Amino acid sequence: MPKIVNHDHRKELIAEAAWRVIRREGLEAVSVRNVADEAGISLGSLRHYFETQSELLAFAMRLVSERVSRRIGKLPFSGDPRRDIGLVIAEILPLDEERRGEAEVWLAFAGKAIVDPTIRELSREVHGQLHAGFAKMLRVLVEQKIAREGLDAEYETKRLHALVDGLVVHHVTCPESVAADEMMRIVERHVDSLIAEPGASPGRS
Repeated sequence: MPKIVNHDHRKELIAEAAWRVIRREGLEAVSVRNVADEAGISLGSLRHYFETQSELLAFAMRLVSERVSRRIGKLPFSGDPRRDIGLVIAEILPLDEERRGEAEVWLAFAGKAIVDPTIRELSREVHGQLHAGFAKMLRVLVEQKIAREGLDAEYETKRLHALVDGLVVHHVTCPESVAADEMMRIVERHVDSLIAEPGASPGRS
């Protein structure tokens, strides 16, 4: 009986090999040959899934976002906006080795996005998805009438997005500057600042 190959799984394993090369040697070291060696497969086998380096890089970059989205989709949401927002943001921050690896790879791609149109387009796409996610968080606070009075949802969406992006960059590039537990405390305090004090009038934005 012929062996059944899960092609999607194989592509993800190859992308993970690319991630390891990126984390160890930098994005410039990624080539189809280097990644094939890292994945322990022949060059021909790799080219069966990715004909060019650009295809491989694009898939490897998109996989970072997809992995985060999958985890968020499996979260045990409680209906408590403050707790649920924290759960979602925790999946974006580099709080463990898996998420740190994703953040390191993503930042490597962010640098390449400056000069590579394909990578730049993907980067902007994911940026838009993240922005939409943060906007949804603020919208929930407003719709459930627990946002602080006068809250500007559009402005606070940008502020929250910038805060999370900044924490990722700080921890990856200078981990001693902000520890994992500090990142979550900063996020939780910021989210608290968006919520009305008990007994206060909720925001109408």
